[in-house]
Amino acid sequence: MKALVPCPHHAVTRSKSKFIEAWGTLGSSWGVPRTMAQIHALLLVSAGALSTEEVMESLQISRGNANMNLRNLMDWGLVEKELHVGERREYFKAPKDAQYIARQVAVQRKKRELEPMLRVLQELQGVEGADADTSQFRGQIGDIYDFALQSERMLNLFISSQQNWFMKALMKLTGKK
Repeated sequence: MKALVPCPHHAVTRSKSKFIEAWGTLGSSWGVPRTMAQIHALLLVSAGALSTEEVMESLQISRGNANMNLRNLMDWGLVEKELHVGERREYFKAPKDAQYIARQVAVQRKKRELEPMLRVLQELQGVEGADADTSQFRGQIGDIYDFALQSERMLNLFISSQQNWFMKALMKLTGKK
């Protein structure tokens, strides 16, 4: 099965390619390797599970690159391995639920960005000194730490939400229906 190779003029094929390219660009803006984001996008828009070979062919990437990024996507909880009876190949699929995807990304970003920052800020709050500069520094760090803690609480609410109640509440806050 060639995921994106059918007729090059087919509107859906062009649209899928455009989505994969855009998702890859956005992914690199979010700190995710471009190829990892492109593989995720390919699996998101594929009707069924794809083999490593199909991913390689569709995105014109090496086996090592495909394997490494598929492994990373599985670590993030964004891709699942699927075994087909009687086949030696491994197949991969991506959960399609947008809120699930957002929660998984939030979990990873929290672990990789917010938690290390909270540890540093907490440590910096203990800086010693009685002068005005130290006092100002502690105050600024304290404000940032408090904001980061509030952000972590909101993120934890979002991550633990299993229903779309969080999105509905957020839409009410932003005035959208």
